[in-house]
Amino acid sequence: MPGKNKNSESNDFLIQGAILAIAGILVRFIGLAYRVPLLRVIGADGMGYYSIAYNVYAIILLLSSYSLPLAVSKMVSVRILKNEYKNANKILKAALIYATIVGGLGSIVAFFGADFFASILYRMPLAKYALQSLAPTIWIMAYLGVLRGYFQGHSTMVPTALSQIFEQIVNAVVSVGAAYYLCEMAVRHAKPEAVKLAYGAAGGTIGTGAGTVIALVVVLIFFFLSAKDRRKKIKDDKSVRKESFSTITRILILTVIPVIASTAIYNINSVLDGMVFGQSMKALGLEEETSKLYGIYTGGYLVLVNVPVAISNAMSSSLIPTVSKSFSRGDTGDVNLKISTVIRFASIVSFPCAIGLAVISVPVMGILFKDVQDAMMASYLMIIGSGIVVLYSVSTVTNAILQGTSLINKPVKNAFISLIIHFIILYILLFTLKLNIIGLVFGNMVFALSMCILNARSIRKNLYYKQEIIKTFLMPFICAGVMGIIVYMVYCYTSVKTNSRLMQTAIPILVGAPVYAILLIVTKTITKNEILQMPMGRMMVNILQKVRLLK
Repeated sequence: MPGKNKNSESNDFLIQGAILAIAGILVRFIGLAYRVPLLRVIGADGMGYYSIAYNVYAIILLLSSYSLPLAVSKMVSVRILKNEYKNANKILKAALIYATIVGGLGSIVAFFGADFFASILYRMPLAKYALQSLAPTIWIMAYLGVLRGYFQGHSTMVPTALSQIFEQIVNAVVSVGAAYYLCEMAVRHAKPEAVKLAYGAAGGTIGTGAGTVIALVVVLIFFFLSAKDRRKKIKDDKSVRKESFSTITRILILTVIPVIASTAIYNINSVLDGMVFGQSMKALGLEEETSKLYGIYTGGYLVLVNVPVAISNAMSSSLIPTVSKSFSRGDTGDVNLKISTVIRFASIVSFPCAIGLAVISVPVMGILFKDVQDAMMASYLMIIGSGIVVLYSVSTVTNAILQGTSLINKPVKNAFISLIIHFIILYILLFTLKLNIIGLVFGNMVFALSMCILNARSIRKNLYYKQEIIKTFLMPFICAGVMGIIVYMVYCYTSVKTNSRLMQTAIPILVGAPVYAILLIVTKTITKNEILQMPMGRMMVNILQKVRLLK
């Protein structure tokens, strides 16, 4: 029976991760879809303003409430394992009070400090309009994060997944509509072109706020629908251990702080990159090109990179509660099994995505960017930097592994060391070698690689985990490489037959996905038993047996 329970829990972890991963992919594709008209409206310069505002918003969010879903889910999952529903409910109340305080402070800092951040730190004064529009979203996100973490602690990702989908749909519609309206308003009032684009960027950030409001409404609906069952469990809670509200609050803060530190340092590199890049462009006398180049980097390269990385983020969200449960039981074997599963999954997904993005970067960027030169620059960045998909995917899940155990301070140390290495390399690339935007690509790859190495070392030394290499990394890389050659041939053939960027993108993807799946099965990189453990595994096995790819 214990073995059966473990298998059931492991399968549930994969299913919940898959639910969140599917939602994450859908959200990213919606994001890509609306970026096309948004870029058409505000251009690369406007996207530069938008990205700067979003970067400042991200760092304030990181320092205030970004870590709440992870911290709440980890604390709640451990209490639910012990049937301590009253203590879990106290965690929710303490987290909501914390969200009220830090969310409110974050919003105030973003709104009243917008001019300082945009003008002094980033050298793009017009980005202040977009940042001020984003300020209230920080407060809303704090509450949303608490509720998402609460449901994740109960091992259900459905509220998070659905809220993310609705959030992005509303974001897409409102962003494009508001950007267009504000640009037209600027024209009617005879504003300069730069101001017009800055207004458009502010419209794009208004969409982010609207989407967050809808997401909060969706999660609240789930919360109220589950109220009866929640009250019953709290009433039936006969556990002896009753934690005081002050104790819960102290534990929450002690859990949040290291998570904030590791997550902030882990993510802050991209935020600070914009500052360093702006200063380097000024030093080189290219300040006028800053917003355009940064818009290409963030609006093209980073947007596409984040699509496959979303899968690893989803698996990480589902991994932390289940690893916390196994670790609290002292079940080292189960912890190591989940570590192996999630790292292998991240590798199998990220390698074909990285190679595929590099191979078809030209048509993809042609869809995103109206200007041919902007599209070619974005394509070049993707070709030289697509490997970061693998590095970020693996570093993300290894971060989650450490945060799900008692090693919550290890990612802080590893991220801090990586950040120092990153900025030394970045300074050389930007100020000495004068690589401008290309320097950002290489600098971020160095950071992600450092995180992978340091996290792997921490996991090996502290959890006594031995990483398998051939089936986890080598074979997926070989299969993805063969797929990449075939995809490139299909792309070349399609390019001769049609000028449609959409067809040049879609046809190679439709060919590449099944080719990669077949290669994984033929080379036995994935076995029948492993497929059966996946969501809808039995159905996939039946199909593969019918076409004689599996016995």
